Amino acid sequence: MTNRISSMKLAERVQEGHVRAIARLITRVESGDPEVRQAMAQLYKCTGRAHVVGITGVPGAGKSTLVTQLVLEYRASGRTVGVVAIDPSSPFSGGAILGDRIRMGELVSDPGVFIRSMATRGTLGGLARPALDAVDLLDAGGFDVVLIETVGVGQDEVDIVRAAHTTVVVNAPGLGDDIQAIKAGVLEIADIHVVSKADRPDSNKTIQELKAMLMMSLEPGEGVWRVPVVPTSSEKHAGFGELMAAIDLHAEHLERSGEITERRRQIALTRVVKVAEEIVRDNFARDSRSQTEELLEKVTQRQLDPHGAAVTLLKAMKETIHESH
Repeated sequence: MTNRISSMKLAERVQEGHVRAIARLITRVESGDPEVRQAMAQLYKCTGRAHVVGITGVPGAGKSTLVTQLVLEYRASGRTVGVVAIDPSSPFSGGAILGDRIRMGELVSDPGVFIRSMATRGTLGGLARPALDAVDLLDAGGFDVVLIETVGVGQDEVDIVRAAHTTVVVNAPGLGDDIQAIKAGVLEIADIHVVSKADRPDSNKTIQELKAMLMMSLEPGEGVWRVPVVPTSSEKHAGFGELMAAIDLHAEHLERSGEITERRRQIALTRVVKVAEEIVRDNFARDSRSQTEELLEKVTQRQLDPHGAAVTLLKAMKETIHESH
C-alpha cells in the first residue's frame, strides 16, 4: 500500500504550478476530506491575483461553446485559463452529468488550460462551496483568468455576481422569449451581456432590445460602467476577441474606480456565509437524531414554533461545532 501524499505537500506543488496537485486537492475538497482544510487555509493567502469571470444564462444559450472560444482567445493572448464548469447534479449519485470536459475536448491537451466539471449537489444559486475552493486552487496555482460557468437556472443564478469580479450573461435569439435575461431576473447582474448565435437572422432584434433595456436602466454620472452588448457567433468564429476585450476593460474599470475592493468584500462575505451554512447543515444531519427528535415533536404538535426550535437547536450545536472546527 502506497503512502498517501499529504494535502499540505500538495499545496506546495500547487504553488509551483503543478496541475495534477490542483486536481487532487479539488477532489479532496469535493469529498469533504477534513485533512484538506489546513492546506486550503494556507493557499488562500496566495490568492487574489486571478481575474474571476462568471458566465451564466439560461440553458440552451450556448455558454459552454462560448467558454471554449473565449479560452482560445485568452490562450492566443498568452494568458493561462482555469475553468470551473458547474453541472446539474445527478439525483442519485450527486455527480456531474453533463460532461463539459468532453464538450471542451479541444482544450484539454493545452497545459495552459485547466478544466474541471463540478456538481451543484442541490445548491441554490448554482454554486456549491467546493466550486469556490476550486477557484482558489486555480488562483494560487498561477492561472491568470478563472472562468466559472454556471448551470443557468434562472433567478437563483444571481449567486454568481457574489462570486466573480466580472459577470457575463449569455442570451440567445429564438429560445421562446425576446430577452431571456429579463424573464430570468438577471438583466441587472450583468457587467457584460452577450448575444450568442449572432449569425441567426433574428439575433439583431435581441441585440437592439437588450441595448434599449440597458439604456433605460442606466444610472447617470461619470465613471459609471456602461454595460456593453457583445454579439458572438461560434459558426463564424466572431465576437470572442471583442468579448475578451470587454472583460479586460471591465477589470480596468474596477481597479480604476476602486470598485474591486467592494467586489472582493462581497465575495468574502459569500464565502464565509456558505461555509457557516455548511457547518450548521452538516452538524444538523449528523446530530439530528440525538438533538432534534424532541424539538421536532414539539413543532409537529404545535407546542413550539419553527423559529424557537431553530434557536434552541443552534444553541445546542454551538459547543459541538466549536469542538469540531
